[in-house]
Amino acid sequence: MARTPTALLSPADQERRRALRVMKGVALGALLAMAAVFLVSFAFEEQVPALAYVRAAAEGGMVGALADWFAVTALFRHPLGIPIPHTAIIPNRKDEIGRTLGEFVETNFLSGDVVRTKLEATRIAARAGEWLREPAHAERVTAEGSVMASGILRALSDDDVQDVIEQLAREHLLAPEWGPPLGAWLGRIVESGAHHGAVDMTVETIQLWLASNQAAFSGLVSRRLPAWVPSVAQRLVDDTVYNEAVKFAAAVRADPEHPARKAIDGYLDRLAENLQNDPATIGKLEDAKTTLFDSPRVRELAAEAWNTAKAGLLASLADPASGLRRRAADAVAEIGDRLVTDPALQHRVDVWVTDAAVFLVDRYRHDIASIITDTVERWDPDETTEKIELMVGRDLQYIRLNGTVVGALAGLVIYAVAHALLG
Repeated sequence: MARTPTALLSPADQERRRALRVMKGVALGALLAMAAVFLVSFAFEEQVPALAYVRAAAEGGMVGALADWFAVTALFRHPLGIPIPHTAIIPNRKDEIGRTLGEFVETNFLSGDVVRTKLEATRIAARAGEWLREPAHAERVTAEGSVMASGILRALSDDDVQDVIEQLAREHLLAPEWGPPLGAWLGRIVESGAHHGAVDMTVETIQLWLASNQAAFSGLVSRRLPAWVPSVAQRLVDDTVYNEAVKFAAAVRADPEHPARKAIDGYLDRLAENLQNDPATIGKLEDAKTTLFDSPRVRELAAEAWNTAKAGLLASLADPASGLRRRAADAVAEIGDRLVTDPALQHRVDVWVTDAAVFLVDRYRHDIASIITDTVERWDPDETTEKIELMVGRDLQYIRLNGTVVGALAGLVIYAVAHALLG
């Protein structure tokens, strides 16, 4: 059988190989010692009759050593390279061993009752809460989550995401008519008088502009008068127009019942009605919407939205001091604190985790156990044998030593009993 090159073995396996070689040497040494004792006692047995007992012990020791050497060797390879039946058990029955091991794990470990008993005896929620409530642990969870989220964001195809955003925008934003919902929304605003604040702000802005831009009225009307009108009269006309504009704005602002306000209310009310029921108004709004959000522009907006959101998220996820990371860590710690202090939540989490684990085990235990079977089937027989021998071979060499000792004692006892009965 081919040996795995030392360079391919882990340091632990290399140490096991050295220990195995030492134990093999010790077991072989014991066999050779028994052979030497046998030869000496056999040669001088006639001169020293008591050596017959020693010879019998040595014979038994050699038989025990050879029998156990054969048994141990037969597990991993053919003894002396001879293809004796029922030898080289591990390489020849590797796949069957893998299937048996998989069945053993599936039957005895991947059982719903076993999993439920173990999980019900474990305070899952409380232990998790005690760990999560520690700030350092909450930061660690947040950091690991940030790394995963960043990896997912970078792995996403920008074109695919933009396509999704564009499709969603068209389906939920651009395809539906804007007129009726906008009209209904505007109607509710007018009915509740919520627009009055906007009107007040607009009038106030006009007043401020008028106060700061009187020069803008110079020539506004006078340039349209005949040339023969005196310049004094022209300035008087411009000043009059400016003063009337200031008075009008002040009057509108001061009088909640001003006709201009009523006109605005009436216009907005008619607009709300037309947006809901007038096909011409609805069509104009749809045309304006289509013009504003033409196809290239929608694609561009989708790209801008995704790129901006992605860049912002990546920056926040990468910065431990960002608001997103801090809020996430606080949320994790808060969850941990609740898991520790809220018995009802603890019970719900424990029940949910237990039921989920039992469901997964009952449903997929064969698939889980098949990992063992499939993995063993993919292993190379020689490498599998080498690995197993390195793991247990050193202990098996003690069997050879024990066989040598037990065989020697058995040989001595058998010879002594037979000599006593027949002597």
